Amino acid sequence: LERHGRVLVATMDDGRANAVSTALSGALRDAIDEAEGDADIGALVIAGRPGRFSGGFDLGIIRSGDEQAIRAMVDGGGALIARAYGASVPVVAACTGHAVAAGALLLLACDHRVGPDADVKIGLNEVAIGLTLPDWALAIAAERLSRRHLQAAVANAQLYDGRGAVAAGFLD
Repeated sequence: LERHGRVLVATMDDGRANAVSTALSGALRDAIDEAEGDADIGALVIAGRPGRFSGGFDLGIIRSGDEQAIRAMVDGGGALIARAYGASVPVVAACTGHAVAAGALLLLACDHRVGPDADVKIGLNEVAIGLTLPDWALAIAAERLSRRHLQAAVANAQLYDGRGAVAAGFLD
Protein backbone atom coordinates (compact mmCIF):
# COMPACT_ATOMS: atom_id res chain seq x y z
CA LEU A 1 0.00 0.00 0.00
CA GLU A 2 1.14 3.51 -0.81
CA ARG A 3 -0.52 6.80 -0.09
CA HIS A 4 -0.46 9.59 -2.66
CA GLY A 5 -2.25 12.58 -1.18
CA ARG A 6 -5.88 11.54 -0.73
CA VAL A 7 -5.46 8.35 -2.76
CA LEU A 8 -4.52 4.97 -1.33
CA VAL A 9 -2.89 2.70 -3.93
CA ALA A 10 -2.86 -1.08 -3.49
CA THR A 11 -0.45 -2.73 -5.94
CA MET A 12 -0.61 -6.45 -6.62
CA ASP A 13 2.74 -8.02 -7.48
CA ASP A 14 3.47 -11.63 -6.63
CA GLY A 15 6.10 -11.84 -9.39
CA ARG A 16 3.89 -14.23 -11.37
CA ALA A 17 0.20 -14.00 -12.33
CA ASN A 18 -1.03 -11.94 -9.35
CA ALA A 19 -3.36 -14.83 -8.55
CA VAL A 20 -6.47 -14.01 -6.54
CA SER A 21 -5.55 -16.23 -3.61
CA THR A 22 -7.17 -16.24 -0.20
CA ALA A 23 -4.31 -14.05 1.04
CA LEU A 24 -4.61 -11.52 -1.80
CA SER A 25 -8.38 -11.28 -1.41
CA GLY A 26 -7.96 -10.64 2.30
CA ALA A 27 -5.27 -8.03 1.74
CA LEU A 28 -7.39 -6.14 -0.78
CA ARG A 29 -10.44 -6.26 1.51
CA ASP A 30 -8.20 -4.84 4.26
CA ALA A 31 -7.12 -2.04 1.88
CA ILE A 32 -10.78 -1.19 1.25
CA ASP A 33 -11.38 -1.15 5.01
CA GLU A 34 -8.39 1.16 5.48
CA ALA A 35 -9.57 3.53 2.75
CA GLU A 36 -13.07 3.66 4.19
CA GLY A 37 -11.82 4.12 7.72
CA ASP A 38 -9.67 7.16 6.97
CA ALA A 39 -11.61 10.38 6.30
CA ASP A 40 -8.52 11.80 4.56
CA ILE A 41 -8.64 9.11 1.85
CA GLY A 42 -10.81 10.02 -1.11
CA ALA A 43 -10.28 6.94 -3.29
CA LEU A 44 -8.61 3.55 -3.51
CA VAL A 45 -6.71 2.47 -6.61
CA ILE A 46 -6.09 -1.24 -7.18
CA ALA A 47 -3.24 -1.80 -9.63
CA GLY A 48 -1.10 -4.62 -10.90
CA ARG A 49 2.52 -4.60 -11.91
CA PRO A 50 3.43 -3.57 -15.48
CA GLY A 51 2.03 -6.09 -17.95
CA ARG A 52 -0.16 -7.97 -15.48
CA PHE A 53 -3.24 -6.98 -13.53
CA SER A 54 -4.33 -10.47 -12.43
CA GLY A 55 -4.52 -13.94 -13.89
CA GLY A 56 -7.49 -14.88 -11.72
CA PHE A 57 -7.86 -17.54 -9.08
CA ASP A 58 -4.84 -19.68 -8.21
CA LEU A 59 -5.12 -22.62 -10.63
CA GLY A 60 -2.75 -24.64 -8.45
CA ILE A 61 -5.34 -24.60 -5.69
CA ILE A 62 -8.17 -25.33 -8.12
CA ARG A 63 -6.31 -28.29 -9.63
CA SER A 64 -5.30 -29.61 -6.20
CA GLY A 65 -8.77 -31.03 -5.65
CA ASP A 66 -8.74 -29.72 -2.06
CA GLU A 67 -12.40 -28.71 -1.88
CA GLN A 68 -11.98 -26.80 1.37
CA ALA A 69 -9.11 -24.70 -0.04
CA ILE A 70 -10.98 -24.13 -3.30
CA ARG A 71 -14.13 -23.06 -1.48
CA ALA A 72 -12.17 -20.72 0.81
CA MET A 73 -10.45 -19.11 -2.18
CA VAL A 74 -13.64 -18.68 -4.23
CA ASP A 75 -15.61 -17.44 -1.22
CA GLY A 76 -12.82 -14.97 -0.40
CA GLY A 77 -12.81 -13.77 -4.00
CA GLY A 78 -16.57 -13.33 -3.95
CA ALA A 79 -16.30 -11.38 -0.70
CA LEU A 80 -13.64 -9.15 -2.30
CA ILE A 81 -15.81 -8.49 -5.35
CA ALA A 82 -18.81 -7.62 -3.17
CA ARG A 83 -16.65 -5.45 -0.91
CA ALA A 84 -15.12 -3.49 -3.82
CA TYR A 85 -18.50 -3.10 -5.53
CA GLY A 86 -20.15 -1.79 -2.37
CA ALA A 87 -17.30 0.31 -0.98
CA SER A 88 -18.19 3.77 0.32
CA VAL A 89 -15.10 5.29 -1.31
CA PRO A 90 -14.53 5.18 -5.06
CA VAL A 91 -12.51 2.13 -6.06
CA VAL A 92 -10.50 2.52 -9.25
CA ALA A 93 -8.94 -0.37 -11.14
CA ALA A 94 -5.66 0.54 -12.83
CA CYS A 95 -5.47 -2.38 -15.23
CA THR A 96 -1.78 -2.59 -16.01
CA GLY A 97 -1.98 -5.56 -18.39
CA HIS A 98 -3.65 -8.93 -18.69
CA ALA A 99 -6.77 -9.43 -16.53
CA VAL A 100 -8.48 -12.77 -16.90
CA ALA A 101 -10.99 -14.80 -14.93
CA ALA A 102 -11.21 -13.50 -11.34
CA GLY A 103 -8.84 -10.68 -12.37
CA ALA A 104 -11.45 -9.50 -14.88
CA LEU A 105 -14.15 -9.88 -12.22
CA LEU A 106 -12.11 -7.61 -9.95
CA LEU A 107 -12.10 -5.03 -12.73
CA LEU A 108 -15.88 -5.28 -13.01
CA ALA A 109 -16.29 -4.72 -9.26
CA CYS A 110 -14.53 -1.35 -9.38
CA ASP A 111 -16.29 1.98 -9.87
CA HIS A 112 -13.86 3.16 -12.52
CA ARG A 113 -11.71 0.91 -14.71
CA VAL A 114 -8.81 2.25 -16.74
CA GLY A 115 -6.39 0.19 -18.76
CA PRO A 116 -4.00 0.09 -21.67
CA ASP A 117 -4.81 0.54 -25.33
CA ALA A 118 -2.61 -2.46 -26.02
CA ASP A 119 -2.51 -6.11 -27.04
CA VAL A 120 -3.56 -7.45 -23.65
CA LYS A 121 -6.00 -10.22 -22.75
CA ILE A 122 -8.99 -9.16 -20.68
CA GLY A 123 -11.97 -11.39 -20.07
CA LEU A 124 -13.70 -14.28 -18.41
CA ASN A 125 -11.97 -17.39 -19.74
CA GLU A 126 -13.35 -19.85 -17.18
CA VAL A 127 -15.48 -21.78 -19.68
CA ALA A 128 -12.50 -22.19 -22.01
CA ILE A 129 -10.47 -23.87 -19.24
CA GLY A 130 -13.31 -26.11 -18.05
CA LEU A 131 -14.54 -24.08 -15.09
CA THR A 132 -17.89 -22.51 -14.33
CA LEU A 133 -18.61 -19.06 -12.99
CA PRO A 134 -20.21 -18.86 -9.54
CA ASP A 135 -23.54 -17.03 -9.26
CA TRP A 136 -21.92 -13.89 -7.84
CA ALA A 137 -19.61 -13.72 -10.87
CA LEU A 138 -22.53 -14.02 -13.29
CA ALA A 139 -24.32 -11.24 -11.39
CA ILE A 140 -21.42 -8.76 -11.59
CA ALA A 141 -20.86 -9.63 -15.28
CA ALA A 142 -24.53 -9.01 -16.08
CA GLU A 143 -24.42 -5.73 -14.17
CA ARG A 144 -21.29 -4.29 -15.76
CA LEU A 145 -20.83 -5.79 -19.22
CA SER A 146 -22.48 -4.49 -22.36
CA ARG A 147 -25.56 -6.53 -23.28
CA ARG A 148 -24.09 -6.84 -26.79
CA HIS A 149 -21.01 -8.61 -25.40
CA LEU A 150 -22.44 -10.56 -22.45
CA GLN A 151 -22.96 -13.88 -24.28
CA ALA A 152 -19.56 -13.79 -25.97
CA ALA A 153 -17.76 -12.69 -22.81
CA VAL A 154 -19.38 -15.14 -20.40
CA ALA A 155 -20.54 -18.23 -22.29
CA ASN A 156 -17.97 -18.12 -25.10
CA ALA A 157 -15.00 -16.97 -22.98
CA GLN A 158 -14.04 -14.28 -25.50
CA LEU A 159 -10.92 -12.36 -24.52
CA TYR A 160 -10.53 -8.71 -25.48
CA ASP A 161 -7.64 -6.37 -26.13
CA GLY A 162 -7.67 -2.91 -24.54
CA ARG A 163 -10.06 -1.31 -27.03
CA GLY A 164 -12.30 -4.34 -27.14
CA ALA A 165 -12.43 -4.39 -23.33
CA VAL A 166 -13.82 -0.85 -23.41
CA ALA A 167 -16.53 -1.87 -25.90
CA ALA A 168 -17.41 -4.95 -23.81
CA GLY A 169 -17.52 -3.01 -20.52
CA PHE A 170 -14.48 -4.42 -18.73
CA LEU A 171 -12.78 -1.02 -18.99
CA ASP A 172 -14.09 2.53 -19.10
